[in-house]
Formats: sequence, structure tokens, C-alpha cells
Amino acid sequence: MTSVLSPFARRRSDLASQLAARGGGVAVIPNAAELLRNADTHFPYRSDSSFHYLTGFDEPDSWLVVFATGRAVLLCREKNLEREIWDGMRLGPQAAPQALAVDEAFAVGQLDELLPQWLAGQPAVWFPFAHTGLQAQVEAWLKTVRSRSRSGIESPSVMRDVAALVSEMRVIKDAGEVETMRLAAAISANAHVRAMRFCADRFRAGAAAVYEYEIEAELLHEFRRAGSQSPAYPSIVAAGSNACVLHYSGGAASLHPGELCLIDAGCELDGYASDITRTFPANGKFTAPQRALYEVVLQAQKASQDATRPGARQRDAHHAAVRVLAEGMLDVGLLERSVVGNVDAVIETAAYRQFYMHGTGHWIGRDVHDVGDYMASDEPAVEQPDGLGGKVVKKPSRVLQPGMVVTLEPGLYVRPAPGVPEAFWNIGIRIEDDAVVTATGCELISRGVPVAVDEIEALMG
Repeated sequence: MTSVLSPFARRRSDLASQLAARGGGVAVIPNAAELLRNADTHFPYRSDSSFHYLTGFDEPDSWLVVFATGRAVLLCREKNLEREIWDGMRLGPQAAPQALAVDEAFAVGQLDELLPQWLAGQPAVWFPFAHTGLQAQVEAWLKTVRSRSRSGIESPSVMRDVAALVSEMRVIKDAGEVETMRLAAAISANAHVRAMRFCADRFRAGAAAVYEYEIEAELLHEFRRAGSQSPAYPSIVAAGSNACVLHYSGGAASLHPGELCLIDAGCELDGYASDITRTFPANGKFTAPQRALYEVVLQAQKASQDATRPGARQRDAHHAAVRVLAEGMLDVGLLERSVVGNVDAVIETAAYRQFYMHGTGHWIGRDVHDVGDYMASDEPAVEQPDGLGGKVVKKPSRVLQPGMVVTLEPGLYVRPAPGVPEAFWNIGIRIEDDAVVTATGCELISRGVPVAVDEIEALMG
């Protein structure tokens, strides 16, 4: 087995150990299915994140079976020279054991024949419950096993969700995963830089407007030029007031001098996502109201960065950002002290949610919103603020550990409303970076694109 494959073998071994520790059984993990886009054309294929995490294999119609004993078996498509002319090379069952360091491999056409044999006498069958149609398939296999009960063959008595185990494994990234994410973030940062310069150059050349789709094209060009396989998620390029729509999905609006442009975009590299948001002035110069709000958001992100460290809780970054944002709302006049009170009152009543209504971060890894619990599963539920001005009884957020990777993304979104200073209307600002929790704090791996006001203006100037 080559060193590049050792992480996959190690993960399968870890999964087997977890199965054994929980009473044994067999885990059955399918790869993602191919999906039709229209009559005879498929969407670009992407492997299931957890399947690829355990195998490094990206062919459709493939399955991984892991036994609590440590045995790992792959089922995949057979070699087919005629289909390979049309669709590309296939690994095939004969080559798979050596190439992927699995114990055995079989043709996927044998799936319904082999699974009942492997499940016979097992205490439990583990599979991802969320996988569409899989439970019915598992029940069919179990029905076949039960039909042999007169021969003394026992069927698994328990179905368990393997996703809970694999998701928890994926929360802590190893050194190789972090390095891949670091490269993805660097590519994405360069794409954001390219987009900023593109806008500045166009307006400097006398353009009256730049369209969102033109800016998106610059991002996509840089993603692919640098070797990433695709965007990690649909890119958000929001001109002017569109930035106040959190998941803006347009793309045909025009950006004009004096407006802000919010770009939330990141590439996917070798199965790992990046996620960066920058907000910049269309023609390279912030107005005074834009700059005032931008500085508040930047300070909030710095507070969330300081709160992201081993031993802190995942939610601490949000609380730190909210306090800075609330103070900023009062200082610039978005909220009136005579109406909402001091900072503590703004937080307690959730008055800040008029301008900041989302969380400050999420896990990121193989999925842009990566898997893994946000709550501490081994601690009792306690009463705490619900973020809406009330209280709720729930478990505290989990404690951060080195190797976890989170986003830090505070923002302000100001829609026209009574009592809101008109100078701030239609300004939407978000600043987002990817943060790796280290032994002493966190490292922002996406800072290859400027974030400070003066740095952005210098780049665009």
C-alpha cells in the first residue's frame, strides 16, 4: 500500500474498531448515484463525501462493506472495454484490492447475492439512514437472511446509522486534509483577488456597469485554471442591495460605481471545500457609510477569531461577534440606545437580529457545511439564550479541538426600514474566512485575499 492511500485504510480500520466497540456488525456504505440532468445527459459526477473519505475511490456504482473484524470489501463496476471507450477507464474488481488497499473486491452485480451472505450471523447492520432508498434495499437483504432461519442462520436484529460514526470521524482533520484545504483556500483567495481587480479595471476603463455573471466568470476561470475540480457551492455574486439576500442566487444584475459587491465563493479541491466571502467597493473606494459598517464587521470577525481556540466552545465565536456587532449597531446609529438600551439589552432581546440574523460559523471540510455535531453529546442540557430573545434548554456547544476547521463569517445587512438611517440602506456586508483550530488558537488559511479596508482599496487602486 502506498503512503498516499494510508489515510483511507486507517479510517476504515478506525471505523471497524468503532463497530466492534458497539457490539459488532457490518457497515454498508454506497457511493453516490449518477443523476440525470436532462434526457440523456448527467450532472457532473461527485462521489459521496463519506464514501470517498473511506476509500479515495470516485467511480459510481460502487459500495464499501466494512466488518467489525477489520475486513474491508469493495464492490465496483467490472471492466468493460466497450463502455470504457465512451465513459472512461474503470478500475475493476481485480485491480481494486492492490490499488485501494481493501481486502477483497467483487463486481457490483453480485451485491444482492453477497450482502445476505455477509449479514448472516451478524448482530447489526450499519448503513447511512439518509441515503435514499437504501433502507428498503437493506430490508430486502435481511428478508433473504431470515428465510434461512430454519437452517440456524440468524439475521441482524438491529439497524444502526453509520453516518453518526463517520461524521464524527470527519470533524477532526488530519494533516493531509488540512493541507488540501489550505491549497483550496489559496486558490479561492486568488479568485477573489482576480474578481476585485476585474471590477476595478472595468470601471477605470470607463464602464458604466459590470454584470454579476461577468464577475462570476472570473472566479470560475481562476478555480479551474489553478486545478480545482469545481466550485464547492453555487457562487454568490451580489451587487448592491442584492447583498442583503443571504443566499442570493441571481447573477444578471448590474454593479455600479458607489455600490458594494459581496462575493461568497470557494472552490473544491480533491474533495475538500473552501468558503470565502469578501465585500468590496465596485470602483475601489468605500464611501463613509460603507466603511463605517465594514469596520464593525471586521472587528466582529477579529473577536470571533480570538474566541476560536482549543478549550473554547464552538458557539463562543458567535457570541463574541454578536457583542461587537451589537456595539457597532449602537455606535453608528443602526439601533437607538433610547429605544433598545445598552449592548446587553440588545443581545438579550435579540434586537441585533434586524441586521444580523445568521450564525457566525460552521464546520467545513468535504462538505462546505460539513458533518458533525455542534452540541456536546457528553454534557447535560442547560438553560441558555435561544438567540431570539428567549431561553431554551439544550446541550452546550461542543469544545473545540486542534484539527477542527470552521468558518468565521459575521455580517451586517441593512434593508430600508423606519428608523434606520438612509445612508446605510441597501448595504450588505459579510467577511468570511476558513479557520483551522491549532494547538494555541486558530489559523485563517484564506487570508490570501485582502480584508482590511486600506488593503482592498490599495489592491483595487
